[in-house]
Amino acid sequence: MRIDAHQHFWKLDRGDYGWLTSDLAPIYRDFLPQDLDATLAKHGIDGTVLVQAAPTLAETEFMLSLAAQTPFIKGVVGWVDFDSPEGLADMRRLATNPALVGLRPMIQDIADTNWMLRDDASPAFDALTALDLTFDALTLPQHLKNLRRLLHQRADMRVVIDHASKPLIADGIIDGWAADMTALAKDTNAFCKLSGMVTEAGADWTAAQLKPYVDHLLATFGPERLIWGSDWPVCTLASTYDAWVEATDTLLQGLTQQQRDAVLGGNARKAYKLVNIA
Repeated sequence: MRIDAHQHFWKLDRGDYGWLTSDLAPIYRDFLPQDLDATLAKHGIDGTVLVQAAPTLAETEFMLSLAAQTPFIKGVVGWVDFDSPEGLADMRRLATNPALVGLRPMIQDIADTNWMLRDDASPAFDALTALDLTFDALTLPQHLKNLRRLLHQRADMRVVIDHASKPLIADGIIDGWAADMTALAKDTNAFCKLSGMVTEAGADWTAAQLKPYVDHLLATFGPERLIWGSDWPVCTLASTYDAWVEATDTLLQGLTQQQRDAVLGGNARKAYKLVNIA
């Protein structure tokens, strides 16, 4: 079964997408399940993981309502306020909905790069683990050393690193990111998403440009811990869905069918404990 483990929906009139402005014209409109349905069918994708795009409870409730109406949504990665005592109660309430499979504080937008290691964030990580939810780490390369420290402290927490932590592909910078990802792969049980890379490379990206980064992820995390996702519709700033699927086929061509099946679906089922699979 093939899973797109990272996609978004939004309705602009909900009003909480602070990052989504008219400057991003190609994606500055509503994106809803009917906009993606035919594309998933075209590529034989059986389900998706819907990921938050706004840091609000209303966003999580909105996504859960879509999941209740949309058979192809197999899980939701939502948001709660990790810094608020009320966030723990929100987390417990939302976790009663079986569609909620994970939570994602938007670390890339938090000014304090040490935020994830602060004592006041610890109760939220405790609760997330106790509720058997997955932590989506929306990090940048400068967060990777702290992420490794966090995961040393929390070896029992399931973790998925979003978008391979956004390496600086457009600038051709790989060394520091590669060393930190090697250490994370070796010293932790984290999964890593093979997603969002075309956006980091820019509109003129090529599969050859992505190959050193993907090869490094395959060599370190291995096909057993890589998870494919589209990052649709954000990916359309640099690529069509079709082009990313085609590039994926090229980049994974050295894998066995069993390994490909793991990257393209099996690992998502493990990382998010997806049970809503017909």
